[in-house]
Amino acid sequence: MAAVGAAERAANRPTDAAGNTESLGGASPAEAGGVEDFVLGFLEKEVGNDLKSLKNVSNLLRTLTEENTVLEEQVLSVSSSVPPKVSAALSAAEEARRSLEHLQQRERLISNMLHQHLQGAQPWMDNLSQVLNHVDTIERHMKYLRCLQHIEELSAAVQQCLMTSSVWEAIRAVDSMAALDAGLSQSGCTHLQDFLRETLHFWHKILKDRLTTDFEKVLTHLHWPIISPPTQSLTPTANGQEISSQLELLVTQLLALQTSDDLISQMALASGRGVASAPPVSSSSSTPLSQAPPLCLPIQIMLLPLSKRFRYHFYGNRQTNSPSKPEWYLTQVLMWMGNSSTFMEEKIQPILDRAGAAISARVELCRGLLSLVQEKVASDASRLLYDDVLLSHLVEEVLQFEKELRSNHSYPAVLPGLLHLLLEEAVLQKWLTVERKMAVEKMDAMLSAEGAWSSQYKDISDMDELKAPDCAETFMTLLQVITERYRALPCPSAQLKFLGLQRELVDDFRIRLTQVMKEESRCPLGARYCAILNAVNYISTILGDWGDNVFFLQLQQAAVSLGDEAVLGDLGVLELGRLASLEGSLFEGLLALLDRLKGDMMGRLLEWTMREITEKAKPYSHDRWLSLPSQQDQSTMSLSSSACPMMLCVRDRLLNLHQVLSVSLFQLAWQGLADRLDKFLYQDVILTNHFSDGGAAQLQFDMTRNLFPLFGHYCKRPENFFKHVKEACIILCLNVGSAILLRNLLKESEEETTGWAGAEDPPPESALNEVGVYCLAPCDVLILLNLRASWPGQ
Repeated sequence: MAAVGAAERAANRPTDAAGNTESLGGASPAEAGGVEDFVLGFLEKEVGNDLKSLKNVSNLLRTLTEENTVLEEQVLSVSSSVPPKVSAALSAAEEARRSLEHLQQRERLISNMLHQHLQGAQPWMDNLSQVLNHVDTIERHMKYLRCLQHIEELSAAVQQCLMTSSVWEAIRAVDSMAALDAGLSQSGCTHLQDFLRETLHFWHKILKDRLTTDFEKVLTHLHWPIISPPTQSLTPTANGQEISSQLELLVTQLLALQTSDDLISQMALASGRGVASAPPVSSSSSTPLSQAPPLCLPIQIMLLPLSKRFRYHFYGNRQTNSPSKPEWYLTQVLMWMGNSSTFMEEKIQPILDRAGAAISARVELCRGLLSLVQEKVASDASRLLYDDVLLSHLVEEVLQFEKELRSNHSYPAVLPGLLHLLLEEAVLQKWLTVERKMAVEKMDAMLSAEGAWSSQYKDISDMDELKAPDCAETFMTLLQVITERYRALPCPSAQLKFLGLQRELVDDFRIRLTQVMKEESRCPLGARYCAILNAVNYISTILGDWGDNVFFLQLQQAAVSLGDEAVLGDLGVLELGRLASLEGSLFEGLLALLDRLKGDMMGRLLEWTMREITEKAKPYSHDRWLSLPSQQDQSTMSLSSSACPMMLCVRDRLLNLHQVLSVSLFQLAWQGLADRLDKFLYQDVILTNHFSDGGAAQLQFDMTRNLFPLFGHYCKRPENFFKHVKEACIILCLNVGSAILLRNLLKESEEETTGWAGAEDPPPESALNEVGVYCLAPCDVLILLNLRASWPGQ
């Protein structure tokens, strides 16, 4: 009951203006509200709504009193234990503070002692540092002197070896000098380095000159250089074994001297000086050749006489040094390569193999000779930039040289030839300009030639399917020649520039064809107009084949990967995706323009043809179809006299088009003509007249026995291209009973569509199909039935 009273007092507690219950003991409204909720929940749980359960209140009060007592004891025990713990913590903190102060005092004392000690030891440290520096200087001097002594010893050893003809020991000593120079590459002793390099260069030159002299004597005995094709065995007859032994010894020694020779060559290049033994290389060709290793020393010496001959004949004021005849020195170098290949493979290559040198003697010789040509071509190209004819000739000869070098002499593709010289910006741009200029001049010439619009294969039927006029064939040959010229270039971006040029030329030629076509459009049935149409179709066919060519597909991938705007233009993401997946072609834009031009020309051609046919067909369309008598036997029937001019015109035009148009174009032409003629006859002849039985039979005879066979020469079932006329003849020639039934069926079907009859009857299309009508609609068939004049009761 006390709990209930407390709950009631809590429930009846006064509230403030905001409606909050007044809190006890200064508790916040939120806290008071929480306590009230807890109390209400507790009473609801323990007492509930059953008033009889109030007897348990005394037990509940006793339980709460016990819990309150336990809580008070716990609080008292905790309160009594707190002061000893706090005092213990304070004591520990005070002890730690005193210990820290003691440590700080010791630190200050030790620091002062250390400072005094350092001040006292500073003079000793200064003196020791001076001594150590002096010792280090002496040690470096000793190393310097020892290195200098070692150089002197090596120099003396080389001298002694040369005096005693101990070439191998001299080579080893020179190699030691080269190794020492490599070890001193990071040293700051420049004077020592200069002394070492001068000593190395001095002895290397003496040793190399000595070996070169001996090597040249041996080569002379072996008839080197081989200027003309060898006519006898390369093996000398006299003392051949001794010469071969000397050759192998000298080649092996020169190979051993290669390391120091390469080092001296690098030093000479770094200092801007040339090496006499190495064939000079032009600056324009240094970029690709810098990646290749230097020529081996024996090959350098073997190239000396050839280099002298090359410079004697193709430099200076010699008549053989003609800018208009680059083929002279290019052919000469190719001949040297071919004449020397056997000697290199039989005499030099086995020695290199036994020496463990992974070198191809023939390729090394070609590399050396090629360096001479590279220098010459680079020099000539820079001087011929302002002469279109000579530069064009030089490019042609360089391309031919490159082709023979790779095919006939098996020169590795990884090594540069001459083509990179043509990729220099100035030379490449001039080459493109010359190609464009000469192509435009040739286009003007081929279009103005006397036989420009006639086919050179017109008398050979098997080879004249495309019936391409001479100008179109010459133009595509011109483009193919341009392709063959730039196909071998090692740079895709340069190839794409030529591809862009080809597309410009195609578009230019298309514009020229359009201009000529407009002049000939007054007579579309003429031979020249048809020749222009054949030219457009021929160019379109060739470009379509190029779009599937592997070379142009590779260029297409390169254009997408490089993002070449000159070739790709302003293509969207979808178009670029199609090109990247090889679904499209780089010639799609040109093909679309050519196809549009072809469609316009074909439409104009058929329009003029139909204009002539319709003029001839006027008497036929106004014939007296209603009054023609019925004929029981078609074997006695003949072609309508009014149809003869039209039939003759159709026949003549088909024969003419078949003679002047290519196979594919004529296929389009006769099918287009058949379609137009079918519509004309249906609309202007059949629908504008009424037919008796005899008129309908005569119309069917004219069509099936005369018109359709004219097209039967070009297909097996020509009537399928005259569906309107064929089916109209079927309707007009139905017997009277079938015609009446069909008309009634169509009328009933027409009424069904308006909702006046049942919908269970079969559709009219099935009835039309039974009589052979598939194209005409029921309403059209009903119109044709109404054109019949013979109905019962009329």
